[in-house]
Amino acid sequence: MTFRVFELLSEWVAKSALVVAAIFLVLMALHVSLDVGLRYVFGKSFPGTLEIVSFYYMVAIVFLPLAYVELQQEHIRVDVVVGRFSPPVQLAFYLFAGMLGLTFFGMLCYQSYLDAVRATVRAETAMANFKFYLWPSRWALPVGFAAMCLAILANMIKALRLRQAP
Repeated sequence: MTFRVFELLSEWVAKSALVVAAIFLVLMALHVSLDVGLRYVFGKSFPGTLEIVSFYYMVAIVFLPLAYVELQQEHIRVDVVVGRFSPPVQLAFYLFAGMLGLTFFGMLCYQSYLDAVRATVRAETAMANFKFYLWPSRWALPVGFAAMCLAILANMIKALRLRQAP
């Protein structure tokens, strides 16, 4: 597989995760607006709105777009010192930081995957006035972290191909 194909795959995964997060954002806005409107007009609300917003919508909105933000080079960066070095040294620092990022997010991906499997096997639920399953939302973390690892790797490959840190 060529490096460009890997970069395109990473971009597709990141954009797909971003689209899913955007859908959850729209659903959350509609759900909360409808809940507030029903409470204001009829004095009734949807049961479980707080749980659905907290455990489903917010989790997806936070963790799924991470890879897209990484591909766009929009994460917080402090390069006051490194910016003064020569381009080859900047590239070396960038690749080192990328390796640290891969290690960190890889460990997060692995552990959150184990947690998601455990929650799925146990059919994990939350305390509520009804049976509220938590286990599906646990899968957003390993998916988001795996996509982040792909994005970091794609950015590192691109930096090596261009022989320049972004």
